Amino acid sequence: MLHELISKHIRVSVQELGAEISSIKDHLGVEYMWQAEPKVWPRYAPVLFPIVGKLQNNNFIFGGTKYTLGQHGFARDQPFKIIQKGNAHCLFELCATDQTKRIYPFDFIFRIGYRLLEEKVTISYEVINPSNRPIYFSLGAHPGFNSPILPDEKFEDYYLEFEDDSLFRSELLDGLRTGALNRLTLNNNKLFLSPHLFDQDALVFENSQINSVRLCSSVSGPKLVLDCKGWPYFGVWTKKGCRDFLCLEPWFGITDKTNASGKLEEKEGIICLDPGKDFQCDYSIRIC
Repeated sequence: MLHELISKHIRVSVQELGAEISSIKDHLGVEYMWQAEPKVWPRYAPVLFPIVGKLQNNNFIFGGTKYTLGQHGFARDQPFKIIQKGNAHCLFELCATDQTKRIYPFDFIFRIGYRLLEEKVTISYEVINPSNRPIYFSLGAHPGFNSPILPDEKFEDYYLEFEDDSLFRSELLDGLRTGALNRLTLNNNKLFLSPHLFDQDALVFENSQINSVRLCSSVSGPKLVLDCKGWPYFGVWTKKGCRDFLCLEPWFGITDKTNASGKLEEKEGIICLDPGKDFQCDYSIRIC
């Protein structure tokens, strides 16, 4: 089922499957979100939970037991329950089941909220530990945006503008981090898009390097701003050779290193949440 939210400036659609935002349109009807073309990339903005990225060999160990969990976890493919709905806000909830516990042995309550204010949508996350033992998790966002957004423009007309001119990307090998960091070449804080940027997989940034990023067109100007202050990791991705969309991804968590121990408690970026506690974070997308 699809839920629509409306402000004076934007209209947003969110699906119950995965609680995934599937459309952001401005007052002129211009679509900013990638529309999940099946032959290119069949998703809009998947939610990453309870892991971000890949586990080494798709496995983790907890309490002496080995579990298998695919890339980015399972929440993106689960039906969420809507528990609040207004004209400009909604709140979704996903709870642990016997099925999820077979691959992720924890009780949890995972809530995702959307709230519109003028040209901005804020996406909030809350994880609650209802059990009597700590739980371990990561979470992340993976929104895909049309690039180009306007007709008669092309992918190479677009660029990302960062707050800093000195960024270091993590080196990846088969989706895992090697531990090496390589400086990213920018031009006055700008990274001009090219399909070749992603020949070696996503651009992954550690150590809270990115608090805000702007997607712009050199032809028609700024398009949107993604603000994610306090998020420790960030990814930029499109499919290799693609010239149609771009994902801007704030994360609380990150893909394994090639030498990861496999123990969930030792996983880099993992969050440990004590019994009865909750974890909250949010980020926003603002249309320019």
